Amino acid sequence: MSELLKTIKGRKSVRTFDGKPLSTEHRAQLEEIARSITNPFGVPVRFVLLDAKEHGLSSPVLSGDTLYAAGIVPKGPHAEEAYGYAFEKLVLCAWSLGIGTTWIGGTMKRELFERAAGLAEGEMMPCVTPLGYPAKNRSLRETLMRKGVGADSRLPAEKLFFDGHWDAPLAPEKQAAMADLIEMVRWAPSAVNKQPWRIIVTDQGCHFYEKKDKGFVSDKTGDLQRIDVGIALCHFVMGLEEQGRQPEVVTSDPGLPVPEGVEYVATVRVPE
Repeated sequence: MSELLKTIKGRKSVRTFDGKPLSTEHRAQLEEIARSITNPFGVPVRFVLLDAKEHGLSSPVLSGDTLYAAGIVPKGPHAEEAYGYAFEKLVLCAWSLGIGTTWIGGTMKRELFERAAGLAEGEMMPCVTPLGYPAKNRSLRETLMRKGVGADSRLPAEKLFFDGHWDAPLAPEKQAAMADLIEMVRWAPSAVNKQPWRIIVTDQGCHFYEKKDKGFVSDKTGDLQRIDVGIALCHFVMGLEEQGRQPEVVTSDPGLPVPEGVEYVATVRVPE
């Protein structure tokens, strides 16, 4: 198992923290990482670290939280997928330092967070995450939440990856050749664990789509499920890069027939 796959599969959402602030070293590392993160869509995503006590910030699903990271993006084309891609990079980097996170889009006083983050006209702040050291034991509330959304289960590869056209499961030999990449995508986090990404593999590339569910779009957050696709895309691209390959992400719809409620997002091409 690759190091990246170990990180992706090992990372869990953390809602119960030990209450200790991040070390000066860890905070400085995260700030440097946040400044360096880019995404293949060229959309600027900026991060702001917010002290919970200073700004009066909290979430009813958390305990022991002392610090948050807010991500801000200008509204416009590809904003959501760029956001998901960039935010997940920060989340994975934090986990590699032993810092717990969890994506929060609804269970917070949004106006307080937006004001503290300095949200401007024409921008949106779909999600925030706490940043802290995990407590030794999860709270009962956190355990029940994880069980409620099936946080430790994922759809099989056959439901997510297709061979040439929709509903044709990826051939076993192709699955074997992409085994680590498929697992990285399968274990991407998503809102209430809906896993809305679908990928059609063709000779032209791997085409990422969003399988839409109702109730995930608002003016404040944009399309949360499109953000989820950005997260899965981040895992896929990082996995290819770990293999020493040079993937190219483009937004050129191949025009493949797909069911109603499915939207094209992006294509990953890998030069031979």
